Amino acid sequence: MKLLVVEDEIKTGEYVRQGLMESGFVVDLARTGLDGHHLALTEDYDLIILDVMLPDVDGWRILQALREAKSTTPVLFLTARDSVEDRVKGLELGADDYLIKPFAFSELLARVRTLLRRGTTSIFNDQLQVADLVLDIPRRRATRQEVRINLTNKEFALLELLVRRQGEVLPRSLIASQVWDMNFDSDTNVIDVAIRRLRAKIDDAFEPKLIHTVRGMGYMLDVSSAS
Repeated sequence: MKLLVVEDEIKTGEYVRQGLMESGFVVDLARTGLDGHHLALTEDYDLIILDVMLPDVDGWRILQALREAKSTTPVLFLTARDSVEDRVKGLELGADDYLIKPFAFSELLARVRTLLRRGTTSIFNDQLQVADLVLDIPRRRATRQEVRINLTNKEFALLELLVRRQGEVLPRSLIASQVWDMNFDSDTNVIDVAIRRLRAKIDDAFEPKLIHTVRGMGYMLDVSSAS
Protein backbone atom coordinates (compact mmCIF):
# COMPACT_ATOMS: atom_id res chain seq x y z
CA MET A 1 0.00 0.00 0.00
CA LYS A 2 1.33 3.42 -0.98
CA LEU A 3 0.44 6.46 1.12
CA LEU A 4 1.02 10.19 0.79
CA VAL A 5 1.55 12.34 3.89
CA VAL A 6 1.26 16.11 3.39
CA GLU A 7 2.60 17.76 6.57
CA ASP A 8 4.72 20.89 6.99
CA GLU A 9 5.68 20.28 10.63
CA ILE A 10 9.03 18.50 10.33
CA LYS A 11 8.81 16.41 13.51
CA THR A 12 5.19 15.42 12.94
CA GLY A 13 5.82 14.52 9.32
CA GLU A 14 8.82 12.33 10.12
CA TYR A 15 7.02 10.72 13.05
CA VAL A 16 4.04 9.76 10.88
CA ARG A 17 6.18 8.67 7.92
CA GLN A 18 8.47 6.51 10.07
CA GLY A 19 5.61 4.91 11.96
CA LEU A 20 3.72 4.05 8.78
CA MET A 21 6.83 2.64 7.10
CA GLU A 22 7.51 0.46 10.15
CA SER A 23 3.91 -0.75 9.82
CA GLY A 24 4.62 -1.96 6.28
CA PHE A 25 3.49 0.95 4.09
CA VAL A 26 5.32 2.75 1.32
CA VAL A 27 5.16 6.45 2.21
CA ASP A 28 5.81 9.67 0.31
CA LEU A 29 6.14 12.81 2.43
CA ALA A 30 5.37 16.28 1.08
CA ARG A 31 6.31 19.27 3.25
CA THR A 32 4.40 21.95 1.31
CA GLY A 33 0.92 22.25 -0.05
CA LEU A 34 2.22 22.73 -3.61
CA ASP A 35 4.27 19.53 -3.47
CA GLY A 36 1.35 17.65 -1.90
CA HIS A 37 -1.06 19.03 -4.47
CA HIS A 38 1.22 17.92 -7.34
CA LEU A 39 1.85 14.44 -5.95
CA ALA A 40 -1.82 13.86 -5.07
CA LEU A 41 -2.91 14.66 -8.62
CA THR A 42 -0.10 12.93 -10.54
CA GLU A 43 0.72 9.80 -8.50
CA ASP A 44 -1.42 6.82 -7.53
CA TYR A 45 -1.94 6.48 -3.77
CA ASP A 46 -4.11 4.16 -1.73
CA LEU A 47 -4.65 6.88 0.90
CA ILE A 48 -3.65 10.49 1.57
CA ILE A 49 -3.03 11.92 5.05
CA LEU A 50 -3.47 15.66 4.75
CA ASP A 51 -2.81 18.62 7.03
CA VAL A 52 -5.10 21.64 6.67
CA MET A 53 -2.80 24.46 7.77
CA LEU A 54 -0.07 24.41 5.13
CA PRO A 55 2.14 27.40 4.26
CA ASP A 56 1.08 27.78 0.63
CA VAL A 57 -1.86 25.70 -0.66
CA ASP A 58 -4.06 24.64 2.24
CA GLY A 59 -5.53 21.18 2.70
CA TRP A 60 -9.05 22.33 1.84
CA ARG A 61 -7.95 23.35 -1.67
CA ILE A 62 -5.95 20.16 -2.21
CA LEU A 63 -8.94 18.00 -1.29
CA GLN A 64 -11.27 20.11 -3.42
CA ALA A 65 -8.94 19.74 -6.41
CA LEU A 66 -8.83 15.97 -5.92
CA ARG A 67 -12.59 15.62 -5.80
CA GLU A 68 -13.07 17.95 -8.78
CA ALA A 69 -10.66 15.70 -10.68
CA LYS A 70 -12.98 12.76 -9.82
CA SER A 71 -10.36 11.17 -7.59
CA THR A 72 -11.83 8.68 -5.10
CA THR A 73 -8.58 8.23 -3.13
CA PRO A 74 -9.45 8.19 0.59
CA VAL A 75 -8.32 11.32 2.43
CA LEU A 76 -7.74 11.56 6.18
CA PHE A 77 -7.33 15.08 7.57
CA LEU A 78 -4.73 15.26 10.35
CA THR A 79 -4.95 18.75 11.80
CA ALA A 80 -4.98 20.93 14.89
CA ARG A 81 -8.16 22.62 13.66
CA ASP A 82 -10.65 21.04 16.03
CA SER A 83 -13.83 23.10 15.69
CA VAL A 84 -17.06 21.41 14.64
CA GLU A 85 -17.25 23.81 11.69
CA ASP A 86 -13.83 22.68 10.44
CA ARG A 87 -14.72 19.02 10.76
CA VAL A 88 -18.01 19.53 8.95
CA LYS A 89 -16.25 21.48 6.20
CA GLY A 90 -13.70 18.73 5.71
CA LEU A 91 -16.33 16.02 5.46
CA GLU A 92 -18.50 18.09 3.14
CA LEU A 93 -15.53 18.64 0.82
CA GLY A 94 -15.12 14.87 0.59
CA ALA A 95 -12.74 13.84 3.37
CA ASP A 96 -13.15 10.28 4.61
CA ASP A 97 -11.97 10.88 8.18
CA TYR A 98 -10.75 13.70 10.44
CA LEU A 99 -8.23 13.23 13.26
CA ILE A 100 -7.30 16.04 15.65
CA LYS A 101 -3.75 16.83 16.78
CA PRO A 102 -2.28 15.92 19.18
CA PHE A 103 -2.99 12.28 18.41
CA ALA A 104 -1.84 8.79 19.36
CA PHE A 105 -0.10 6.99 16.50
CA SER A 106 -2.01 3.81 17.36
CA GLU A 107 -5.28 5.62 16.63
CA LEU A 108 -3.93 7.06 13.39
CA LEU A 109 -2.79 3.61 12.29
CA ALA A 110 -6.18 2.09 13.17
CA ARG A 111 -7.97 4.74 11.13
CA VAL A 112 -5.62 4.28 8.18
CA ARG A 113 -6.19 0.53 8.17
CA THR A 114 -9.93 1.02 8.48
CA LEU A 115 -10.05 3.41 5.52
CA LEU A 116 -7.95 1.05 3.42
CA ARG A 117 -10.18 -1.87 4.40
CA ARG A 118 -13.26 0.07 3.33
CA GLY A 119 -12.00 -0.21 -0.21
CA THR A 120 -13.50 -3.72 -0.17
CA THR A 121 -16.86 -2.40 0.95
CA SER A 122 -19.14 -1.71 -1.97
CA ILE A 123 -20.80 1.71 -1.87
CA PHE A 124 -23.10 2.43 -4.80
CA ASN A 125 -26.52 3.92 -5.42
CA ASP A 126 -26.93 4.79 -1.75
CA GLN A 127 -26.19 1.19 -0.74
CA LEU A 128 -23.59 -0.23 1.61
CA GLN A 129 -22.49 -3.85 1.39
CA VAL A 130 -20.26 -6.05 3.52
CA ALA A 131 -20.17 -9.74 2.62
CA ASP A 132 -23.84 -10.64 1.96
CA LEU A 133 -25.21 -7.84 4.16
CA VAL A 134 -26.72 -5.03 2.10
CA LEU A 135 -28.05 -1.75 3.50
CA ASP A 136 -30.39 0.32 1.36
CA ILE A 137 -29.84 3.75 2.96
CA PRO A 138 -32.76 5.75 1.48
CA ARG A 139 -35.28 2.97 2.19
CA ARG A 140 -33.73 2.07 5.56
CA ARG A 141 -33.74 -1.61 4.65
CA ALA A 142 -31.30 -4.38 5.47
CA THR A 143 -30.94 -7.80 3.85
CA ARG A 144 -28.66 -10.82 4.23
CA GLN A 145 -28.57 -13.45 1.52
CA GLU A 146 -31.46 -11.44 0.01
CA VAL A 147 -33.56 -12.08 3.12
CA ARG A 148 -35.23 -8.92 4.45
CA ILE A 149 -34.30 -8.15 8.07
CA ASN A 150 -36.77 -6.06 10.03
CA LEU A 151 -34.99 -3.41 12.09
CA THR A 152 -36.15 -0.54 14.25
CA ASN A 153 -34.88 2.93 13.36
CA LYS A 154 -32.27 2.78 16.14
CA GLU A 155 -31.16 -0.71 15.12
CA PHE A 156 -30.70 0.44 11.53
CA ALA A 157 -28.76 3.51 12.68
CA LEU A 158 -26.53 1.30 14.83
CA LEU A 159 -25.94 -1.14 11.99
CA GLU A 160 -25.20 1.67 9.53
CA LEU A 161 -22.62 3.10 11.93
CA LEU A 162 -20.93 -0.30 12.27
CA VAL A 163 -20.91 -0.88 8.51
CA ARG A 164 -19.58 2.58 7.66
CA ARG A 165 -16.73 2.04 10.12
CA GLN A 166 -16.10 -1.58 9.21
CA GLY A 167 -13.06 -3.06 10.93
CA GLU A 168 -12.86 -0.28 13.52
CA VAL A 169 -13.47 -0.95 17.20
CA LEU A 170 -16.23 1.41 18.35
CA PRO A 171 -16.32 2.15 22.08
CA ARG A 172 -19.68 2.31 23.82
CA SER A 173 -19.28 6.05 24.37
CA LEU A 174 -19.02 6.68 20.62
CA ILE A 175 -22.00 4.47 19.85
CA ALA A 176 -24.06 6.24 22.50
CA SER A 177 -23.23 9.68 21.13
CA GLN A 178 -23.68 8.75 17.47
CA VAL A 179 -26.84 6.65 17.68
CA TRP A 180 -28.60 7.80 20.85
CA ASP A 181 -27.18 11.35 20.97
CA MET A 182 -26.34 10.94 24.65
CA ASN A 183 -23.36 10.62 26.94
CA PHE A 184 -22.53 7.05 27.88
CA ASP A 185 -23.41 6.06 31.43
CA SER A 186 -21.35 3.08 32.58
CA ASP A 187 -24.21 2.03 34.85
CA THR A 188 -26.57 1.37 31.94
CA ASN A 189 -26.44 -1.58 29.57
CA VAL A 190 -28.48 0.00 26.77
CA ILE A 191 -25.63 -0.38 24.25
CA ASP A 192 -25.02 -4.03 25.14
CA VAL A 193 -28.71 -4.85 24.91
CA ALA A 194 -29.01 -3.12 21.55
CA ILE A 195 -25.98 -4.99 20.19
CA ARG A 196 -27.40 -8.32 21.40
CA ARG A 197 -30.72 -7.64 19.67
CA LEU A 198 -29.02 -6.53 16.48
CA ARG A 199 -26.70 -9.53 16.49
CA ALA A 200 -29.69 -11.86 16.91
CA LYS A 201 -31.23 -10.43 13.76
CA ILE A 202 -28.08 -10.01 11.67
CA ASP A 203 -25.90 -12.95 12.68
CA ASP A 204 -27.79 -15.76 14.42
CA ALA A 205 -29.19 -17.33 11.24
CA PHE A 206 -26.31 -16.46 8.92
CA GLU A 207 -22.63 -17.06 8.21
CA PRO A 208 -20.15 -15.46 8.42
CA LYS A 209 -20.74 -13.70 11.73
CA LEU A 210 -20.24 -9.97 11.28
CA ILE A 211 -20.74 -8.27 14.65
CA HIS A 212 -17.95 -8.89 17.15
CA THR A 213 -17.25 -7.99 20.77
CA VAL A 214 -13.76 -6.68 21.57
CA ARG A 215 -13.52 -7.25 25.31
CA GLY A 216 -12.90 -4.15 27.35
CA MET A 217 -13.03 -1.93 24.27
CA GLY A 218 -16.33 -2.08 22.42
CA TYR A 219 -17.82 -3.57 19.27
CA MET A 220 -16.89 -3.88 15.62
CA LEU A 221 -18.32 -5.19 12.36
CA ASP A 222 -15.91 -7.17 10.23
CA VAL A 223 -15.89 -10.27 8.07
CA SER A 224 -12.68 -11.87 9.29
CA SER A 225 -12.67 -11.26 13.06
CA ALA A 226 -13.47 -13.88 15.66
CA SER A 227 -16.26 -13.09 18.12
